[in-house]
Amino acid sequence: MSGEKRLKITCIGAGYVGGPTMAMIALKCPHIDVTVYDLAVSRIAAWNSPNLPIYEPGLQEVVEQVRGKNLFFTTDNACIPAADIIFISVNTPTKMYGVGKGRAADLKYIESCARSIAELCTTGHKIVIEKSTVPVRCSAAVRKILVSSQKGNATFSILSNPEFLAEGTAISDLTAPDRVLLGSEQNELGLKSLQTVVDVYANWVPRERIITTNLWSSELSKLTANAFLAQRISSINAISAVCEATGADVDEVSRAIGADSRIGPKFLKASVGFGGSCFQKDVLNLTYLAESLNLPEVAEYWMQVIKMNDWQRRRFTEKMIKTMFDTVSNKTVAIFGFAFKKNTGDTRESAAIDVVAKLLEEGALVNIYDPKVEQQQIEFDLDYQISDARTKGLIKTNIRYCKTAAEAAEKAHAIAVMTEWDEFVTLDYKPIFEKMMKPAFLFDGRLILNHTELRKIGFDTFCIGKTYHNAKDDFFFQ
Repeated sequence: MSGEKRLKITCIGAGYVGGPTMAMIALKCPHIDVTVYDLAVSRIAAWNSPNLPIYEPGLQEVVEQVRGKNLFFTTDNACIPAADIIFISVNTPTKMYGVGKGRAADLKYIESCARSIAELCTTGHKIVIEKSTVPVRCSAAVRKILVSSQKGNATFSILSNPEFLAEGTAISDLTAPDRVLLGSEQNELGLKSLQTVVDVYANWVPRERIITTNLWSSELSKLTANAFLAQRISSINAISAVCEATGADVDEVSRAIGADSRIGPKFLKASVGFGGSCFQKDVLNLTYLAESLNLPEVAEYWMQVIKMNDWQRRRFTEKMIKTMFDTVSNKTVAIFGFAFKKNTGDTRESAAIDVVAKLLEEGALVNIYDPKVEQQQIEFDLDYQISDARTKGLIKTNIRYCKTAAEAAEKAHAIAVMTEWDEFVTLDYKPIFEKMMKPAFLFDGRLILNHTELRKIGFDTFCIGKTYHNAKDDFFFQ
């Protein structure tokens, strides 16, 4: 009805989760006003411009359909008390100081949001939703802050609605999600608020895909989902080392075990290791939680997932150095891709950071090409990763940033494929080979290339989880 009050949603945080999620809600729910709030003026300005602050296939089109109609981006916090539903979608990085350093989630931004909501919302009922990935029972802390710090007679329901987006496919994930998970307090007001949010998602998500639980189950499910996915990657990477030592082919092993319906084929692609904003952070958070609950065996079990991922990265770099006659000093290595995966400009926990840092430490000259990652971001990542002063100085002198893959490979001794961008699959490697130093080495860290054709061209090729016999020099990469 035209006289009905329009539901208002505000999301605090205009990042990789908040921006795309709110854009999809606005698209699918034209009867709802959606506002994304952030303190960062430049970020909000980018959301309001033709050049969005994040790259995600399909995102630009969605935003342009609804921006200015029922989707708004602002730095004005008046949208918080005006909202019926408030999503908290801010960063929860791993703590790098104090108790829990290196494993626990840093909840300072969550606490700041809760205090702002308590300060600004003085009347009415507000549904406050944790969208950020948080430890179990974080919602209890949010509730305590809201209740004890409020300045009026507002009431609050706390819900958990963790995201399960994969960067690079976020828009398709939002359009047709496997599931939407909603956890609530199990009381009358909590369940009523839960139904309000269920009704929002039900505008486009089949009801059977909307899973409702209690708060603690919802919070733990997010950590558990990422831990299980990370575990599968570390497991197949562990087997990749066995394949190299025995002559088995990790792709054939993956295909064979993935055909078992009890296992399935997803996340069984061997590689140089997983990255991104979630997997490592959430597994570390889970290990810290387990130790806090006096479950050391559980903590050690999940910690092995991280150890295997770190080892795989070291193993890849050491293989490069050993193969190139035990030295890369003053040799040029072309890095194909710096993002942690294709179809995103996100570099958080990218394997390329570790590999490039180690190559610099060994005195290599590094040419980097990535279609979506800017030079400034690469320099920031490497500066943060490298602690040794000598190696840190090489960021400025030993790295060249290239505009094409062919440029990066020219006169290089080796290529390392670090991101599975589609363009690396379709490249014509013959002219690239001709302009490289010889022998020309190619290290496929993502198992995306046609290695038989590459060897025919003349490349000395190393692929994770495979052992090739090079008849030219009777050499085994193992």
